[in-house]
Amino acid sequence: MICDIVVGGQFGDEGKGKVISYLALNDQPEVIARSGVGPNAGHQVFYKGRQYSLRQVPSGFVYDKARLLVGAGVLVSPSVFLREVTELDIQKRVGVDRRCTAITDEHIKQDGGANSEKIGTTKTGCGPANMDRVNRTAKLVSEIPELAQYLCDVPTEVNAAKKALIEGTQGFMLSLLYGTYPFVTSKDTSASTMAADVGVGPKNIRDVIMVVKAYTTRVGNGPFKFELPPEKAKELGFAEYGTVTGRPRRVSDKLHFDDLRYAAMINSASIIALTKLDVRFPSCAHAKKYSQLTDEARKFVEEIEAELHVPAKIIGTGADAEDIIDRR
Repeated sequence: MICDIVVGGQFGDEGKGKVISYLALNDQPEVIARSGVGPNAGHQVFYKGRQYSLRQVPSGFVYDKARLLVGAGVLVSPSVFLREVTELDIQKRVGVDRRCTAITDEHIKQDGGANSEKIGTTKTGCGPANMDRVNRTAKLVSEIPELAQYLCDVPTEVNAAKKALIEGTQGFMLSLLYGTYPFVTSKDTSASTMAADVGVGPKNIRDVIMVVKAYTTRVGNGPFKFELPPEKAKELGFAEYGTVTGRPRRVSDKLHFDDLRYAAMINSASIIALTKLDVRFPSCAHAKKYSQLTDEARKFVEEIEAELHVPAKIIGTGADAEDIIDRR
C-alpha cells in the first residue's frame, strides 16, 4: 500500500485543494479520502477553466476513476454533502463512513453565539458538533435516511487500496493542540490525526506533503506576526478572501519560519508543496519546469528548503490544477 497525506503548514488557505487535485490527476490514486474537521474548511479547485469550491467531498474528484471517501473523523453536513455530490455528479463513486457525526441545525445555531465572535469561527456548527461527539450525544450519519446509499467503512476501503491519498483540511497552526489557542479549530489538524480520521496506521504512510503558501494569511482572530495593512496587502497582490466565510484574510508578506519548522517537525513533513509562487513572482506564472523560474524565485525556494530542511518538490505556479512544477 502506498499512502500519502496532504496537510496545511500555516493557518489554512495554503492551496491544498490545488495540490490535491494535481496529485489526483498525476498520481492517479485508487482512493482519495478526506480528513479534518468538516464543512468549516473550503478547498478551491481550478480545472479546465472551471472553479469549484468544496467543503465536504475530496478535491481529488477531478480524477474520475478515484473512489472518493469522507473519513469517520470528519463532521458531515448532510445538505452540503448532498449538494456537492449532485453538482459534481459523483453519486456512483463517493462514500461516507457510517460513523461520521452529522451537523444539525441546532449545532449551527449554537455556533452563532458570543464565543464564535471572540475566536472567529466559521459558524458552520463544527465546534458544537464535536462537543456532542465527545459527550456521546451526537447524531451519526447512519441515522440520516438521505445518506443511506453512501454509507461505507472507510478504513477497510482505504487500506485495501494499492494507492491512496489522504486530503487534510485546515492548517497546522489552527490545531486545537498545537495552534494559537484559543483561536483554533475544534480538533488537532496534524498528519497523525488526518491518518486516524480515515483509519490509516502510521506504518502505511509514505510521504507527508506539507503545503506552504509563498506568503502567510490568516482568517479570523488570533495572533499573527508581521501583519500588513490591508491596503499594502492589496498593493502587493496578496489580498485574499475566505472560501467558506468570504471574510478578508489577514496578510503577512513573510514566511513564519520558526512556526513552519515546528509544523514540519510534528507532521514529519517529507515534501514541501509551495503554492502561489506566481503571486509573489508574477514572471513565473504557469511555469512547468524549475529551470523556467527566475533566479530570484529559485533563491526564494532554496531559502525555504534550507530553513525547513525539507525539499520543495512541488511548486505551484498558477491557479489551475496543472500549473505545477513537480520535482519528485
